[in-house]
Amino acid sequence: MAKVVEEDDELVLVLSPLEKIGAFHGSIRVPKSSLTRTAVIEKPWSQKALYGVRSPGTGIPFVIMLGTLRRGRTKNFATIYGRGPATIYEFKDQPFANWIVSSRM
Repeated sequence: MAKVVEEDDELVLVLSPLEKIGAFHGSIRVPKSSLTRTAVIEKPWSQKALYGVRSPGTGIPFVIMLGTLRRGRTKNFATIYGRGPATIYEFKDQPFANWIVSSRM
């Protein structure tokens, strides 16, 4: 399961080898200074959290969502498992505007 860790002045979204394959992406690093907000949401499958077209990645509704979600010029990155809660990390001036990460499986 993906996890967010702090390394020096960076936040790293660490993906397992299987998640890297499913998401078609490696682990992601951003400076801590670009983090603007975090929030826990109980229903990550709502359109308020997951929106846009998955490209590239893997998705089965309400089961798994791994990869990039694109909508207009905005890109989000999701690692969602099941229907449990997720944490949203919002960033400024980064390739991904948000990371949406399952809090537990």
